[in-house]
Amino acid sequence: MWNDARARLSRRHLLTQASNGFGFAALSGLMADATRAEESVAHRANPLAAKPADFPAKAKSVIFLFMSGGVSSVDTFDPKPRLARDHGKPMPVPVRPTMFNSNGNIKASPWTFSRYGESGLPVSELFPNVAQCADDLAVVRSMTSIANEHAQANYFIHTGFSLAGHPSAGAWTAYGLGCESKELPGFVVLASGGSPLGGINNYGNGYLPSVYHASMLDPTQPEPLSNVVPRESDRRQRLRLNFVERLDRQHLKTLGRAEQVESAIRNYETAYRMQSAVPELVDIGGETQATRALYGMDSPVNATREYGRQCLLARRLVERGVRFIELTCLPHANGNIPGNPWDQHGGLKAGHEEMARQVDQPIAGLIRDLKQRGLFEETLIVWAGEFGRTPFAQGTDGRDHNPFGFSVWLAGGGVRGGVTYGATDDLGYHAVENKSTVYDLWATVLHQLGVDHEALTYRHGGRDFRLTDVHGNVLHDILV
Repeated sequence: MWNDARARLSRRHLLTQASNGFGFAALSGLMADATRAEESVAHRANPLAAKPADFPAKAKSVIFLFMSGGVSSVDTFDPKPRLARDHGKPMPVPVRPTMFNSNGNIKASPWTFSRYGESGLPVSELFPNVAQCADDLAVVRSMTSIANEHAQANYFIHTGFSLAGHPSAGAWTAYGLGCESKELPGFVVLASGGSPLGGINNYGNGYLPSVYHASMLDPTQPEPLSNVVPRESDRRQRLRLNFVERLDRQHLKTLGRAEQVESAIRNYETAYRMQSAVPELVDIGGETQATRALYGMDSPVNATREYGRQCLLARRLVERGVRFIELTCLPHANGNIPGNPWDQHGGLKAGHEEMARQVDQPIAGLIRDLKQRGLFEETLIVWAGEFGRTPFAQGTDGRDHNPFGFSVWLAGGGVRGGVTYGATDDLGYHAVENKSTVYDLWATVLHQLGVDHEALTYRHGGRDFRLTDVHGNVLHDILV
């Protein structure tokens, strides 16, 4: 009989003693949940606080060199001798529908390719400076996209979805890892060139808290960030922020957990600190003339100087612990659609030469500068457009969009240099070997940052979303 209360076996005692200590396993799980809850509360208090990686990381920061408009792979990093041999002949394979369907015959590249470095990596004469860094590049020649129109393709390469409303890769990175800087946000876009087609949604936080949205800095403007210059004394501003925060905290007591309010509080504080951090960041007066020249800032071409400034600021942002930095290309001088400067449906030779002149020396300077400062191995550089261009002509001297096989490259951050991965057919039209996707690209980037792309999720609308959706394989063959 169990009449004596002291002799009764409590549930906790029973679980501890039964099933070989099954209760300890349950208790361990509960304690782990409690620990995660504490971490979650701490992260909500400062959602940009640096977070531990899932496993040892090779890279701390990402610099995304986005070539908006669609670079032609067969004219840059994927030489196709057959195009010269069959120039002017009809395409020998079926042609998929293009953006404008003014499709011509096979078009040879106007530029020659040479092999560079110990690896012998082929690079077009469009990029004489980047070519000198060939042994640092891992060129993926088999990238594909699901979209053939600029805005949809821009959304896709930035967010993993072809429609607006999803978080950008930079927002996911900041959400997953936070930021090592206390004065700057985790995701910064250097916006001298404006936004690509699709606009600011390319850099949005989507359904993530708004604190992960990109901060847009335009170093060409007197105020690189709107309202970054204080309009009142620091003491008065601090009193105002404290008052607003008290009101927000009272509002939170009524609502309970409300990420919108928490993000607003954090955004106020980040903006306050950025008032001193941003002007100091964009002031490159302390950089040597040799450093500026390395980035092409002494070029007679304004676009080269301005893209060089972006590359230099990207290095300075990496030094300050910002996780994800995206650069923007400046508009084409011939007046094509702003935000779309690599889009040469006509005038391919003049257009691609102008754009390569803008970015070639600054990108090479960035690689060299990161290396000499010991930052290259912990900084992952990604160079990509939203799709490639056709091996056949559009009209007489252009190329249309080609999402079926194009090239991107990565460098630094634990990437093997001087290698190629995947291949397109002998026309440069379709990926035929190790076909890769945007999901694979971001899975690889997150992996180098120490993040499991399948575990980086956010619940919205009743399902768990992630940057790689339900896809993505890490491209281990291009990693050290």
